[in-house]
Amino acid sequence: MFTKSNSTPKYNTFQNIGFMIRLAWNSDEKMVLVLCLLIALLSVAQNLIDLYISPVILDAVENHVPVIRLLFTIAGFAIASMAVSAALTYARQNSSPGRISVRCEIVNLLNRKAATTAYPNLEDNRFLKLLEKSNEYTNCNQEAAGAIWETLTLLLINLTCFFLYGSLLTQVQPVLILVILATSGTSYFLSRHLDSYRYTHLDEEAEYAKRMLYLLNQAKDFGAAKDIRIFGLCTWLEELYEKNLEAFLAFHRKAEGVYLWARIADVILTFLRNGTAYAFLIYLVFQQEMDVPAFLLLFTAVDGFSSWVLGILDGFRTLHKQSLDISTIRECLDYPEIFSFTDGIPLKWETQKSYEIRLEHVFFRYPNASEDTLKDINFTLHPGEKLAMVGLNGAGKTTLIRLICGFYDPTAGHVLLNGTDIRTYNRTDYYTFFSAVFQEFSLLAATVAANVAQTEDEIDQKRVEDCLEKAGLRAKIKSLPRQYETCLNREVYEDAVLFSGGETQRLMLARALYKDAPFVILDEPTAALDPIAEADIYGKYNEMTQGKSSIFISHRLASTRFCDRILMLGDGKILEEGTHEELLNLGGKYAQLYEIQSKYYREKTEMNHTDMSKFTDREQTKFVYRKGEGRNVSE
Repeated sequence: MFTKSNSTPKYNTFQNIGFMIRLAWNSDEKMVLVLCLLIALLSVAQNLIDLYISPVILDAVENHVPVIRLLFTIAGFAIASMAVSAALTYARQNSSPGRISVRCEIVNLLNRKAATTAYPNLEDNRFLKLLEKSNEYTNCNQEAAGAIWETLTLLLINLTCFFLYGSLLTQVQPVLILVILATSGTSYFLSRHLDSYRYTHLDEEAEYAKRMLYLLNQAKDFGAAKDIRIFGLCTWLEELYEKNLEAFLAFHRKAEGVYLWARIADVILTFLRNGTAYAFLIYLVFQQEMDVPAFLLLFTAVDGFSSWVLGILDGFRTLHKQSLDISTIRECLDYPEIFSFTDGIPLKWETQKSYEIRLEHVFFRYPNASEDTLKDINFTLHPGEKLAMVGLNGAGKTTLIRLICGFYDPTAGHVLLNGTDIRTYNRTDYYTFFSAVFQEFSLLAATVAANVAQTEDEIDQKRVEDCLEKAGLRAKIKSLPRQYETCLNREVYEDAVLFSGGETQRLMLARALYKDAPFVILDEPTAALDPIAEADIYGKYNEMTQGKSSIFISHRLASTRFCDRILMLGDGKILEEGTHEELLNLGGKYAQLYEIQSKYYREKTEMNHTDMSKFTDREQTKFVYRKGEGRNVSE
């Protein structure tokens, strides 16, 4: 079910023009404004030369002026035309880089907004649609962010020529101007209605485009390539794409029906406008109220005046459309931030100071959800403590981590840093207190060293090597031809190295260690590692988190032994709390889940240590799936 976008833009046309002018002025592209004015003046001069050249020469011939004077007249017009044309070409060529620079500045602003906006905005459908449309309106010079300069220049040309040509026509018959203005004005309002129709259906069009783009990207996604082939998803993806494409085309067919009637009306109005003007001028010639040079001048002026009127109206229509697009960009850039990024209490990590996080009666509910995801959470992460969170899928572990990291604010209750609610701090400063390995991660199209340091400037090479050593990846990196300068991401670099899932996870761990923040969050940091590699990471855990408070999330309960305290979560609540031994002695949910997992590993271990070659395939299968002690059923 689609809903129409808000039909009233947040910013009007004048505000959007002012925004673009300020942007050009503040980004040291003032020449864009100067060149727009210069192009307009030169274009007007060129049109006046074209308007007068034929009538003046014809008048000179009719009046039998001397040949030498006629030649000087023709030469004067030719030289003026060439000079203006050359200057116009120069101005247009030199204005292009500045226009691109201003558009790229908007792209940078959008990228910065996407990278720094409050995390809940990235899950807000309205913001995502605004961001998607804003990227569309800035992706080339033909879109609003690049084309508005051409529109403003043409509008200035059309307005100037309108008054100049209009002053000529008023000497003949003022009613003629009224006819042209009335018919052209009607055409303009029809066109504006079409733009408004498009704007009110913006969300619907964006939704179709987003779905098709997702399907196209999914088909090309290297990470999904194996699944598509193994599970035969190609046909399904094609069917989904065709279904959405048909709906998208149906939407456009409906829109084209509206556009067709508007275009038919525009053709009729054009015929009435030009036919009336030309018939009147021809009538004056037959009545001998006008000579041939004047007829040629006014005939050209009528044709030009009609084009200037249409140019003005079309310019305003185009400007209106581009203003709507720029309004969308500005709405995206000005999208409300629920966190204190620019204000709030400044926060700086002091190495000699200890930090504690406490949650008091925290509740959290996702937008539009009917139930709370977290319910009355209370616990304290003490300085230097190693805390584990365990629980089944959907227990609320990831949501709780997002609250602690400041990605969400609780619906009720408080998250406190050293006794102060984190909502009072500058949120950007607060983020610097955390280093994390999340389940979802991203690799930069850069070198290994840059991915660890998260910068290409001032990389501490010794720290990079030390963090890779702790993460167990240094030997692998040293074996590569370019070692720490090895590039990642084959979509950008042809010679890039493709790491395995486990190697990538180790790289993310090295990145987290390099940041050296007081709080370390490890969300399933060994999920892609084999048991030996996992044991190696656990053995170094104390070394990696020395002097820091850490939160370790894992589905493997045996991996939580080294933690000082364990929280067992379920149904959005803390069900149990204590050390590994205390929770086993308690005999609750943690102990039950641990017993299930340990039984599986015991059976797997016994199977691995049993000589299976002496059994038949059927006996081997029974051995693997036998419940109970895992004994050989043939005994």
